[in-house]
Amino acid sequence: MELENDTGISEFLLLGLSEEPELQPFLFELFLSMYLVTVLENLLIILATISDSHLHTPMYFFLSNLSFADICFISTTVPKMLINIQTQSRVITYAGCITQMCFFVLFGGLDSLLLAAMAYDRFVAICHPLHYTVIMNPRLCGLLVLASWMIAALNSLSQSLMVLWLSFCTDLEIPHFFCELNEVIHLACSDTFLNDMGMYFAAGLLGGGPLAGILYSYSKIVSSIRAISSVRGKYKAFSTCASHLSVVSLFYGMSLGVYFSSAATHNSHSSAEGSVMYTVVTQMLNTFIYSLRNKDIKGALTQFFRGKQ
Repeated sequence: MELENDTGISEFLLLGLSEEPELQPFLFELFLSMYLVTVLENLLIILATISDSHLHTPMYFFLSNLSFADICFISTTVPKMLINIQTQSRVITYAGCITQMCFFVLFGGLDSLLLAAMAYDRFVAICHPLHYTVIMNPRLCGLLVLASWMIAALNSLSQSLMVLWLSFCTDLEIPHFFCELNEVIHLACSDTFLNDMGMYFAAGLLGGGPLAGILYSYSKIVSSIRAISSVRGKYKAFSTCASHLSVVSLFYGMSLGVYFSSAATHNSHSSAEGSVMYTVVTQMLNTFIYSLRNKDIKGALTQFFRGKQ
């Protein structure tokens, strides 16, 4: 079905990160390199978890799903920005904007839910090690991933449908490098009260809910680690959570930092620049954390490529 609204708007203008022509080649090369690195690293993580039977565990099952979500998340925004820079065009169609916004909300929410599922996995592994294989069985792992997809998809669909009800007037410039939900809503000339309420409710549900679950899991994990008598045992237990804890800190730290800074300054341009941190930089750093600090991943990739020679 063709996407349209009652004002007949057919396109928006993405203002991007900078309007200075001399900066465009630099921005293109920078974001292209970050995009390629992120996609390649995540594909390698997925390849490692599929090819090595030793990595067919709940932790790496969730990690491979997170890597797939990260590829989709960054692919929602960066390619369009690169095309706009290369063609020197800021135009995005109305249908393209709604579609981009829909997938951005989908994979952003999915990232948050998968991180919560991974925290639960670490909680069971450390706090209930003797029952780990029974609790974290393939059926439960599959249900957790399926539930994450369904919740994220329902939220994305509802947010997008609510935007379709809005009317847009003459101001069609989005001070961002992609169709960010909040920016699109605030362009509307009709009442956006329900949209704002829905957006805040979804942020609390898909942002605050998983974060609360992660914090609860790690409070129990810390208590269990403190109860371990040997230093070596404490280090071994903590090392299994280090990568995940680093990614969680990065994901929520960047997101909350951008949110509070933009709320304090009320500057859309600085908000767009800050959004680069959690939409692009965070995704790239996630892959480095899980690949460079993970001996299992590096060992699986080494064995895979040696076998291909």
